[in-house]
Amino acid sequence: MTGQEIKVKTSGFTYRVIIEKGSLETAGKAVRLLLPSARALLVSDENVYSIYGDRVLKALEMEKWQVSSCQVQPGEQVKTMTSASRLYDAAVDAELDRNSPIIALGGGVIGDLAGFVASTYLRGVPLIMIPTSLLAQVDSSVGGKVAVNHPRGKNLIGSIYPPRLVVIDPEVLETLPRRELLAGLAEVIKYGIIENADFFYWLEKNFNKLLNGDKSSLEQAIAESVRAKARVVQADEHEKDYRMVLNFGHTIGHALEAATNYSYYLHGEAVLVGMEAAVKLALHKGLVENIEAERIVALLSKMNYKKAPADLTSEMVIDKLRQDKKRRQSDLIFILPAEIGKTVVEAVNDQKLLEDVVGQYLNQS
Repeated sequence: MTGQEIKVKTSGFTYRVIIEKGSLETAGKAVRLLLPSARALLVSDENVYSIYGDRVLKALEMEKWQVSSCQVQPGEQVKTMTSASRLYDAAVDAELDRNSPIIALGGGVIGDLAGFVASTYLRGVPLIMIPTSLLAQVDSSVGGKVAVNHPRGKNLIGSIYPPRLVVIDPEVLETLPRRELLAGLAEVIKYGIIENADFFYWLEKNFNKLLNGDKSSLEQAIAESVRAKARVVQADEHEKDYRMVLNFGHTIGHALEAATNYSYYLHGEAVLVGMEAAVKLALHKGLVENIEAERIVALLSKMNYKKAPADLTSEMVIDKLRQDKKRRQSDLIFILPAEIGKTVVEAVNDQKLLEDVVGQYLNQS
């Protein structure tokens, strides 16, 4: 498969998502075509920077960029105001102005953290995404949601701030740990369930290739996922209504992450559990036919669910559910499947039902 370019329209501008092998080496030129070469801040985590930092720095410096860099420790636990403050200091030291981009090189955590800083430093500087995990490539790098966590909930402090450019090099997935690959595939499946039935059917036929890291299949899955994400965010950029569909599996998924202090689950691992829980809730409410639900669960089950920690209880998870940012007053809001390729927004306040669904997962662990 040759390189592809997908355009995403926002209320203020249109940005490019470049999906192409070797695009890491040409990232400097892509940024220069967008902005005049000047100062930039490259943000990454220590692991990713050790592998790709020098290559991206060289690509930028070849195009006359004056690049400063800042690395943070890997992991969800760095998505804090403390880490953001450290990046603000780095931006000041780098003497960034309002045309100076912050470039996020890494997975979803780096994109969220660097994006939050870009959205607020000098009231907004250009944001460039260079995602290096499958999850970031298919989800968090596109659409503009940026945030840091609060001790009482995931992504409670944030904004919608679209990037000016996204550069996706599928070759970086060759160094991605298998656990990270599987976490990203959970988000890939999500698009087939919520938005694109044809893509779901393609996944049913080709999922073993994805599990085995087939390059061509992965590139196709990335492109289809980005197109699906683009359609959704273009229809509802600021999540007033339809964009909530992207939260399928995330309500319970985020609660699992928060209940374990963001240190036990990868995001995709928690979302995978949350998607199966959403199917069970939809079945209980009579929203989805058994045959559709069985096909969804069969595809989800091709990946192994991460076992819950022994000390995690339903009460702990539901307590975090009640702090979910999607709630409407006392209503807990879920995205539930109605059929493959279509979902509905439903309030679920039946405490016993929620305890049963969460408990089924905990008891399997």
